[in-house]
Amino acid sequence: MFKTIREQLDTIFREDPAARSALEIFLCYPGFHAILIHRFSHLLYKAGIPILPRFISQIARFLTGIEIHPGATIGRRFFIDHGMGVVIGETTEIGDDVLVYQNVTLGGTGNEQGKRHPTLGNNVVVGTGAKVLGSIRIGNNVKIGAGSVVVHPVPDNSTVVGIPGRVVRFRAPEGVLDHGMLPDPEGQEIEDLKQRVHQLEEQVKAFLQVPK
Repeated sequence: MFKTIREQLDTIFREDPAARSALEIFLCYPGFHAILIHRFSHLLYKAGIPILPRFISQIARFLTGIEIHPGATIGRRFFIDHGMGVVIGETTEIGDDVLVYQNVTLGGTGNEQGKRHPTLGNNVVVGTGAKVLGSIRIGNNVKIGAGSVVVHPVPDNSTVVGIPGRVVRFRAPEGVLDHGMLPDPEGQEIEDLKQRVHQLEEQVKAFLQVPK
């Protein structure tokens, strides 16, 4: 347990430049509280203890604003930045070194049984407000842009943006996801259409000016 706490502290110091001290993290970081409580409730869940793991997770939700089902499997050095509104479903599987921002949902798409939540690989970043839905796999080193809705599998080393989420890079940039530097595929398509309309207008004008 002490090793887990130490590793979690080191992760927050690495990922969050606002972190000043271990005491500040202990007192003021809901993501830190939520993941430690989840580690405990997950152990109880795996042991087959009824009701108590869910009750503990609901206490954590009340205290932190983060809802993690005790059945979710979460790897090492997982960091929830800010955290308010994060929801992680029962059959979610998360790899190592994953970073999740506030208002992220790792959820299902309906009332299906069995594996119904996403699987995230290692070194994944999920931006603010993104939704990853269904039993899909998000590959290693994937960056998901803020506000994206991802409902299809994503290959390794990709960047995904939009609604629905689309792969816009097949080599994810290193380091923390820079939300202000992400491509805008919808905007690019609109710009391409504007250019095409302009070209067609010029062609029509040229045709009308041809003497008969």
